[in-house]
Amino acid sequence: MTSTHTPGPAPAQPAAGDRRRWFALAIVMTAAFMDLVDVTIVNIAIPSIRQDEGATFSQIQWITAGYALAFAAGLITGGRLGDIHGRKRVFLIGIGGFTVASALCGLAVNPEMLVASRILQGAMAALMVPQVLSIVHATFPAHERGKVFGLFGAIVGLGAVSGPLLGALLTEWNLFGLEWRPIFLINLPVGIAGLVLGSRFITESKAPRALKLDLVGVALVTLGLLMLVYPLTRGRELDWPLWGYLSMAGSVVVLGVLVAYERRKTARDGSPLVELSLFKVKSFAAGIAVQTVFGVALGIFFLVWTLYMQEGLGWSPLRAGLTGVPFSIAVSVAAGVSVQKLVPRFGRKVLQAGALVMAAGVLLYIWESERYGLGITSWQMALPLVVMGLGMGLIVAPLTDAVLSQVPREHAGAASGLINTVQQMGNALGLGLVSVVFFGTMSDHLTPARIGAAYADGFQNALGWVAGVMGVIFLLMFALPRRPAQHVEGAQEEARAEEKEPTLV
Repeated sequence: MTSTHTPGPAPAQPAAGDRRRWFALAIVMTAAFMDLVDVTIVNIAIPSIRQDEGATFSQIQWITAGYALAFAAGLITGGRLGDIHGRKRVFLIGIGGFTVASALCGLAVNPEMLVASRILQGAMAALMVPQVLSIVHATFPAHERGKVFGLFGAIVGLGAVSGPLLGALLTEWNLFGLEWRPIFLINLPVGIAGLVLGSRFITESKAPRALKLDLVGVALVTLGLLMLVYPLTRGRELDWPLWGYLSMAGSVVVLGVLVAYERRKTARDGSPLVELSLFKVKSFAAGIAVQTVFGVALGIFFLVWTLYMQEGLGWSPLRAGLTGVPFSIAVSVAAGVSVQKLVPRFGRKVLQAGALVMAAGVLLYIWESERYGLGITSWQMALPLVVMGLGMGLIVAPLTDAVLSQVPREHAGAASGLINTVQQMGNALGLGLVSVVFFGTMSDHLTPARIGAAYADGFQNALGWVAGVMGVIFLLMFALPRRPAQHVEGAQEEARAEEKEPTLV
């Protein structure tokens, strides 16, 4: 996720020999790791939360979708607040708020309080995360940034692998009889340390020419998404009332109003939430569509997969977490190979191959689930998960560069920010669609003997949708450039340096 300014050198940038900048790096990287882990750690604990709190299926969806929606809606504004008021200041507010929200999640007395606390947590992450790479960009000289961004990539990979495992262990251990609550409470000491050390070691920086806030744009985006996602999430429980269909139709109208407003704001002061001129670039428009649809697929898969293993097959959180390790490793390996070796040689074909490979893995998973039934084992799942992971790795790493390759230099930051925002929005939409593609296949009154089979059927149906989505992504990728062209000098580095939230696994 990015802010929308073109950064200049920070006047307060520490000297190359100043060790304080490495303490600052450790602090902001730890905050980024905390956010990445928090995204993945919750899924593995969802069944335990449902059983302990008696949460409904729609509340379970909102525990994850509420975070994604608040995060997506606030990312661009969070970046601009840092540009205007100081990245250190906004980072400290964000990490402090994230820590408080984590405490509220861990102390939640009912599902409603947990959902509200997760929404607050997502909003605070939207203040904290956009500052991370901006602080790095302002703190480190250009010749050191390559090493730093490589370290950040390693942190992203570590967060993807360790999140589910950490969530499984904390849930399984049932520390102090708190069951699932330590997955949130573990953020407290980390957040407090980050707050104290960050106030001491991070150097303040601002953008030389920061754009204005577009709070009306944020409100319209949030309202439009809520009008779409909320009826999808609650529709099944309420027997699909008429107001739900009217709300979903109205969301299109609200998003149309957003486009009209953004055009007017662009003409008035040149600081819109969404830079509409970017959509005139064919590769960018297609890339935004790919990121949105890809987010939908990920939103559906990860929640359904967790429920299938723990609720349907009756596995422990630890077994479910360990089952996902081959997937995470495959993503990391393929991501590295795709960027360094394959994309420079084969270009767009690598991303399209990734979509087809991931779809093949999904279809293989459906076949194995049907063949082995409720007796399926973790090692039998390993093959489809590795295939899926390889496919995803071929997509996630090079996609941002492919989408940005034809974007003008002055809009590189805004474009990178929008890419990450729409993926989070797609993720929230996918989580809302779980009601339709997964729970929609089940009876409202399942006997204990039927739960396993019903969850297996729902899992296979949901994965059929995911496979179809990957086919759509494959077709959309034809609009990407055959080989990502190079920006004018420095634009690619600038987009990466400003990127606030990397693609999540």
